[in-house]
Amino acid sequence: QVQLVESGGGLVQAGGSLRLSCAASGRSFSGDVMGWFRQAPGKEREFVAAIRWSGGSVFYTYYADSVKGRFTISRDNAKNTMYLQMNRLKPEDTAVYYCAEAERASNPYRAPYEYDYWGQGTQVTVSS
Repeated sequence: QVQLVESGGGLVQAGGSLRLSCAASGRSFSGDVMGWFRQAPGKEREFVAAIRWSGGSVFYTYYADSVKGRFTISRDNAKNTMYLQMNRLKPEDTAVYYCAEAERASNPYRAPYEYDYWGQGTQVTVSS
């Protein structure tokens, strides 16, 4: 059974940083696309970032325009763990952040319905 567990959320002031982690178990995720999504109260779940491993040390990353240049997605296949480093956080980044895993997804990997497995979410709150 696939399980994704997020951690690292919390309360931070605007301009601060947080690092989210997503630990995967139950299958090897090295060939899968991994992604981060977020959902604010009253809003739809939205794409944040995705990462695809192309073999060796080659990774392809994809970002929503709203986070490009501030967030960095990475993964450690040996540890079955994905990360989201969030810098220069803004109040509008406040949301529940979810990690997700797709066995098959299409570039640009932004559609939630393409992802097969989801974590339970971790709250990120950015105060102004």
